[in-house]
Amino acid sequence: MLQVNEGKFLLNNEPFQLLSGALHYFRIVPDYWEDRLLKMKACGLNTVETYVPWNMHEPQKGEFQFEGLADLEAFIKKAEEIGLYVIVRPSPYICAEWEFGGLPGWLLKEKDVELRCSHPSYLKHLDDYYDVLLPKIVPHLSTNGGPVIAVQIENEYGGYGNDENYLTFMKEALVSRGIDVLLFTSDGPEMIQSGSLPDVLTTLNFGSRSNEAFQKLEDYKPGSPKLCAEFWIGWFDHWGGEHHTRDGEDVAKVLDDMLKVGASVNFYMFHGGTNFGFYNGANHYETYSPTITSYDYDALLTESGDFTDKYEKVKDVMRRYVELPEVEIPEIKKNAYGTVELSEQVSLFDTLSSISEKVVSAYPLSMEQLHQNFGFTLYKTSVSFKGEVKLDITPIRDRAFVYVNGIYQQTIYRNDEEKMVSLSLTKEDNVIELLVENMGRVNYGKHLKDAKGIIGPLWMNNQYVFHWEMYPIELTTLPTLFNEGTDERYPKFYRGTLEVNEQADTFVQLKGWTKGNVFINGINLGRYWSVGPQETLYVPGPLLKQGTNEVIVFELEGNETNEITFIDTPKLG
Repeated sequence: MLQVNEGKFLLNNEPFQLLSGALHYFRIVPDYWEDRLLKMKACGLNTVETYVPWNMHEPQKGEFQFEGLADLEAFIKKAEEIGLYVIVRPSPYICAEWEFGGLPGWLLKEKDVELRCSHPSYLKHLDDYYDVLLPKIVPHLSTNGGPVIAVQIENEYGGYGNDENYLTFMKEALVSRGIDVLLFTSDGPEMIQSGSLPDVLTTLNFGSRSNEAFQKLEDYKPGSPKLCAEFWIGWFDHWGGEHHTRDGEDVAKVLDDMLKVGASVNFYMFHGGTNFGFYNGANHYETYSPTITSYDYDALLTESGDFTDKYEKVKDVMRRYVELPEVEIPEIKKNAYGTVELSEQVSLFDTLSSISEKVVSAYPLSMEQLHQNFGFTLYKTSVSFKGEVKLDITPIRDRAFVYVNGIYQQTIYRNDEEKMVSLSLTKEDNVIELLVENMGRVNYGKHLKDAKGIIGPLWMNNQYVFHWEMYPIELTTLPTLFNEGTDERYPKFYRGTLEVNEQADTFVQLKGWTKGNVFINGINLGRYWSVGPQETLYVPGPLLKQGTNEVIVFELEGNETNEITFIDTPKLG
């Protein structure tokens, strides 16, 4: 059992320096968990840390998922087999640049719900979730003979609120359900006061200036063990921004500074992985900035699990403090499968009846009110006014294509400074369609409560427009009929096949395409967007099968080619 005694960690009553790496099971195909964990052990680490995403495990209220990417118990068992201890961070909010910071979108159906505080409705949902989740963790606690040595009660709460009653509730929610290992909170050095409890271990998140950070902890809670629970060794990227990197020498120096004073550390991230599907989050400070599909993070391992120069520099530091084990790591092959022609196509508008169900309402419903977590919603109405009219786009989240009488007019985005746009209505009766894309719910800060779709009545021509048809499009169902239909509008689905002789990792390059998602054998690899910085999508080999693989590209805006290329090297910058 991990304990704190006189400012030091003891494990089974012996001095223990926690040397850990963050690795999120839900960002890595299960076939590769062992590879990533072996590489962690080979670097001299003794522990793996992971968040637990509520929105993946309870995608709809009362519907739970713990299979495949979501098989938390299998991940813990795999770590134990390899000889690693485990830190679990099951708090309802994880940040992690993950969609809604891990909170489930359905929470926002209740417009009065307040997140991450003592709001009764929020706490009831949390209780219901923990009643299912925590019994899956308890058997794996070190007190029950398992590898889990510590559990987090809340995540970076000092950067969000100051409700100490809520933090106490979170602690008791764990303890009352049998979590009897070391509990902790983690915050930036400037935020530990609001994010901590007097009788719970306080840990720090930072990327540099370790001595200053640990001094702030000592000033606030004297005698605390030095643990950097998130040592930020890289950073994440936003669409349209730069690809972030951090020099390995700098990382190694800060690590050495911590280890030589006996501090414990958790690398964030040891290996980042991928925001498959629609699970990327977004930041919103001055403007809304969605995160890219890759969570490479410039970590010690690349998105596809390759060693980096930074890994080797960190390993050089580690061998000065611990004996590195001999670990045999099988090679994971990569392959450039070449060009695939996507010869079949069909417009989204010709597939609505097969991939969506119509909902009718007097007023536009948000995605959450439509029981929809991700993807797109088509909103459709008719108006009887004519001429140039103004539309207030303020309630639209996040990005939308506007069509009038079946003809594309313009694209609008929540970052647009001008919130009143002009539409030209040429008929006595005009059909207005808005295809709205959820680009990822905000995962940090004051804009966390980030409903999607059209989140309020639409104001057009100096009046609210009522009577709407809506089509939720999560793309969990894909079209099966191609080269049929008469609509030529984008978005369009394109389909082809990839022939595979030998299963291997590969990367989809989308030169000549603009924006959308790629599906391999029905699995959503994530978003692409020509604004960069990410230029390829990672395809883990286990998602492919020998023989024929179906490839579908959902292109939103327009393409100059109907070919995509599978290459053996990622392009992230």
